[in-house]
Amino acid sequence: MDAIGLTALGVIFGKLLLSCVLGGLIGYEREARHKSAGLRTNILVCLGSCLVMMISVGFQEWTNADAARIAAQVVSGIGFLGAGAIMKEGLSVTGLTTAACLWVVAGVGLAVGFGFYTGAIMTTALVFLVLRVFGSYDSWMVREDNFAVAIVAENRPGVIQSVTDLLAAQDYSLHGIRIHMRESDYDRDADPMLEIELEISSKRRIDRGAIMEMVRNVEGVIKADSL
Repeated sequence: MDAIGLTALGVIFGKLLLSCVLGGLIGYEREARHKSAGLRTNILVCLGSCLVMMISVGFQEWTNADAARIAAQVVSGIGFLGAGAIMKEGLSVTGLTTAACLWVVAGVGLAVGFGFYTGAIMTTALVFLVLRVFGSYDSWMVREDNFAVAIVAENRPGVIQSVTDLLAAQDYSLHGIRIHMRESDYDRDADPMLEIELEISSKRRIDRGAIMEMVRNVEGVIKADSL
């Protein structure tokens, strides 16, 4: 193989290797925090993005077409992978930082594939710094703990007031309440029941088990479950 061919192979391999290293640095930080998208995921995203960008540049050289056409699909396509990392449980949403990392890692791979090494390396360093520094800072911040409860109760006066008074006595804040009527699960001819959804928050950690036990003991409450 001639020198030009060896040089081209060296450039290709160097770009792919650099994308693995940069993606691995971010992936290492995610892996250390036991996130769903860890070392291998970030390496593969960065490597794949780099390859797609090199194909786009080569496609432009061979056909004189727009190199951004193929590479642009990475930016939108990575959203599907990021969406899979986002989970919602009750009022809590997790995985947003992981999804953002995957999006940035894809950008780093595109930069390497294009040959914008300085931007790729600087971005990786800044991402690693943000994740490390602000990750520690998060533990110092006072965050509200949120909890949602679904209650089925008898349709009688004072039930809702009893529940809200009980929560207020425990210094819990009520951010939202939704009430509607529902038929009895056991007797279609019985009076409709109340279905209540409460959104609770507190500046201290919420004892979910204790709340559920207290609410279930309120007179008129048939059942209570967390959302």
